[in-house]
Amino acid sequence: MIAAVGLALGIIAGVFLEPTVPVALQPYLPIAVVAALDAVFGGLRALLDGIFDDKVFVVSFVANVIVAALIVYLGDQLGVGTQLSTGVVVVLGIRIFSNAAAIRRHLFRA
Repeated sequence: MIAAVGLALGIIAGVFLEPTVPVALQPYLPIAVVAALDAVFGGLRALLDGIFDDKVFVVSFVANVIVAALIVYLGDQLGVGTQLSTGVVVVLGIRIFSNAAAIRRHLFRA
């Protein structure tokens, strides 16, 4: 229940406050969102499998976002930012679709 209230408050705050992302951080935002989605789908899968642990979820969520952002930052410093960004999105996308397939199989027995 707390998570749902927090999500609702976050959405309301985002709509009314209209936050802006600094220009320097804008290249990292899409990667951070994809990394966060990977953690959320992994957490949902763990919940349906009966092995969800809130501490593991929080650490996974934060670690995914930080590691993905660091990889993209390193790529920017080496001059290959777009290639590493694409690689991160592909890897996390594969994980997201794998978790989504497991969730679908669990929910629909198909």
